[in-house]
Amino acid sequence: MGLLSQKPYPLPVSIFKNVAYGIKLKGVKDKKLIAWNVEQKLKEVGLWNEVKDRLHSSADSLSIGQQQRLCLARGLAVKPQIILADEPTSALDPVSSKIIEDRFRELKKHYTIVIVTHILRQAQRLADNVVFMHYGKIIEQGAPETVIKNPQSSQLKEYLVDGF
Repeated sequence: MGLLSQKPYPLPVSIFKNVAYGIKLKGVKDKKLIAWNVEQKLKEVGLWNEVKDRLHSSADSLSIGQQQRLCLARGLAVKPQIILADEPTSALDPVSSKIIEDRFRELKKHYTIVIVTHILRQAQRLADNVVFMHYGKIIEQGAPETVIKNPQSSQLKEYLVDGF
């Protein structure tokens, strides 16, 4: 499983080493293969062109949005079946949020992505299936256009109107 948390947590090493770490966890030792994989994962998250000339710079030198994509690249490097994203854009500006959402639209063709979000419009834009939970209990689930635009439960109706 790849994990993308609410706040990015890059490792306190270079951009390159952040992604290489995940690749090495899979047992890859060949330096050329690691370098190729680092490039591929950074391309996959739309970060390569922004960092290709400073791969050995500290990951802390990246913007928060770039750090989030770097963490996503590191998570993808372990070749997960599932990506768990917990409020992945809540700490990001609108431009960085759009980039992450665009990446998810591409990635969901190849991965199962579970996104926890309070942003209903984001759920509508990204989800094939949504689950509305209240105090740990599943209240409604289904296609976003059905669940969000035509809620059946009083809890979801109240949330959509008042936001609790």
